[in-house]
Amino acid sequence: MVTNLYVDVDSEGFATATVRIPDRTMNVLTTEFIAELSALLDRVAKDASIRGVILTAEGKTFIAGADLKELVEKYDQGMTPDAAFEFSHAVSRVFRRMERCGKPFVAAINGIALGGGFELCLACHYRLLADTSAAVVGFPEVKVGLLPGAGGTQRTTRLLGVEKALPLLLEGTHVKPADALKLGLVHAVLPAAALIEAAKHWLRTAPDAVQPWDRKGYRVPGGAGMNTPNALNSFMMASAQITRKTFHNYPAPIAIVASVFEGSQVPLDAALRIESSYFATLLLDPVSRNLIRTTFINKGLADKLARRPTSVPPSRVEKIGVLGAGMMGAGIAHVSARAGMQVLLLDRTQELADRGKAYSSNVFASEIARGRATEQLAAAVLARIESTTDYSRLKGCDLVIEAVFESRDIKVEVSRQAELAIGSEALLASNTSTLPITGLALALTRPASFIGIHFFSPVEKMALVEVIVGEMTSEQAIARALDYVAQLKKTPIVVRDGRGFYANRVFGSFVYEGMAMLAEGIAPALIENAACMAGMPMGPLAISDEVTLELQWNVVRQTERDLGDSFAKPLGYDVLRKFVVELQRPGRRYGKGFYDYPQGAPKQLWGGLQDHYPLLVEQPDVVEVKRRLLHVQALESARCLEEGVIAHPADADLGSVLGWGFPAYTGGVLSYIDTLGLRRFVAECAELARQHGSRFEPSEWLSARAAAGQDFHQVTKIMSAA
Repeated sequence: MVTNLYVDVDSEGFATATVRIPDRTMNVLTTEFIAELSALLDRVAKDASIRGVILTAEGKTFIAGADLKELVEKYDQGMTPDAAFEFSHAVSRVFRRMERCGKPFVAAINGIALGGGFELCLACHYRLLADTSAAVVGFPEVKVGLLPGAGGTQRTTRLLGVEKALPLLLEGTHVKPADALKLGLVHAVLPAAALIEAAKHWLRTAPDAVQPWDRKGYRVPGGAGMNTPNALNSFMMASAQITRKTFHNYPAPIAIVASVFEGSQVPLDAALRIESSYFATLLLDPVSRNLIRTTFINKGLADKLARRPTSVPPSRVEKIGVLGAGMMGAGIAHVSARAGMQVLLLDRTQELADRGKAYSSNVFASEIARGRATEQLAAAVLARIESTTDYSRLKGCDLVIEAVFESRDIKVEVSRQAELAIGSEALLASNTSTLPITGLALALTRPASFIGIHFFSPVEKMALVEVIVGEMTSEQAIARALDYVAQLKKTPIVVRDGRGFYANRVFGSFVYEGMAMLAEGIAPALIENAACMAGMPMGPLAISDEVTLELQWNVVRQTERDLGDSFAKPLGYDVLRKFVVELQRPGRRYGKGFYDYPQGAPKQLWGGLQDHYPLLVEQPDVVEVKRRLLHVQALESARCLEEGVIAHPADADLGSVLGWGFPAYTGGVLSYIDTLGLRRFVAECAELARQHGSRFEPSEWLSARAAAGQDFHQVTKIMSAA
């Protein structure tokens, strides 16, 4: 029989129950564990020789929360509302039985205790937390579309009061030991080695095993309900912030507020039923399934290099060369040095190369000011970056990445010089965002060792990296590029070659659709606000200004030169030309674009937009604008899958959420289609094509999938099993 809970009873009658979940990298709540905990409660209640119980775990994790894979499986299996309620409430009943069994329970929290793990701790009568950097407590459920479903919303509120509990529950904050003690979430913070003895010391005092909320006359700290000013103000503020931040695209924050509001006004047993009811509703909502599948399960697989060729031995980059010390090159140098690599940062003048190294100094200055880095760390990282103009210094590099201006001629020139300087075993890569890797590789003598490694800006903040495979790129190059990304602790997706690759191609459909709407006479504020209401981080006009219209125009012009007579003007061609060439409003960097950027004041849409693009008398509904902006991205992503630019639906989703901020509640572009239903999506695209043009026309391939009822993530399961 597999054991999840190892119990040892000492001569004093104190039982130490140690959590050790088999076949997991860290302890999580499983159905088997809950069954063993229930059996332990039966034993403790009946055995008079057991005076108290200490719950602890091995390693750096107490319990890191629920088994999220199990939750996704239950959604996919078509769980009923009653079954979803029982799934949550069964755990609540076990925890409730523990705190009312008449014997004292101590949580000796040796490490991470999150979600259901910390809910178990809150059901204990006394809580001790290890004073280590690895030990954190809290409730991250809101980040995966759920709420704490085993008493977390109710016990936290009864322990701290509404005002302090709501931010913890709504923000999913990880609370460090000192803060947990200050808040009152734990009773003491001690060295890890002292936890068990401290727990026994408390048990020797013969404590009364009754929770505060089970004592006669108990009241929620600060009050609850409509007639308590502090609580009422907290609920009003929380509701306003939810609307501002999420536009009600995420149901979990709303459910958390409702659960706390309703539950805090009734006895705990009734409150736990209320909580389980809201948990069941969220568990059956596709938002939680989408968030868990993409941002947890599929991101975890990508971080573990699920797409890496298995035949190639593992590799590490010890020394890296970066060609081009602009913002992208400087960012690549920074994250590489921070990961422990020796970095050679090269540019055409020493001044430019030194300026690129100074980028790291500026990043650290900001982090140090906010308490997120130390002077010692900054000094160590900066010491690993050498700025130079000498290509011969590249000798000995394991990897060289060019990050120069987005021009084919310049990229080819610097790559050729680097190839002459590096050893035959070194990998050469391009950070190009649009130029096909195969075309660049043709200019080199070792095209099999050339690959695209496309970072997103700002490099130090963006998690995603596209690894772009050209027609001649070897399996060894793919594996080594993925190993490098893993060293940086970033998330890679593998993309096949093609103009714009995956991320920029689909992102381009978003910004061009915004430009098309502007040209049609749709109010700029409606375009921008609809995008944000749909869940995009910025409107298409604002984000175009951020990346600069000039850069987009240069990319278009490069494509036009490359393709010659076969070039087809993209949707935003005329708008880009007007703003960059005619109006000379090339973007935020220059102080003017679609927006004005007055010094010391917030940006504002340029007042002259209506002079060039008169407004339609009858404006479209915001729902229609949102649909256009999201559908066009999802449809372009489906085309990328059809063409083989992206091989796995999971990677398409992950790339869209991490790469350019496609709304996470959808699970990503292809999960968005699956959630709507493929038949509905195809029908809506056909109608959009009739109204707005052929760019919305679904392909025969997509229409055939819809007719067959073949959603994208059914295919993912088949591919993963193969």
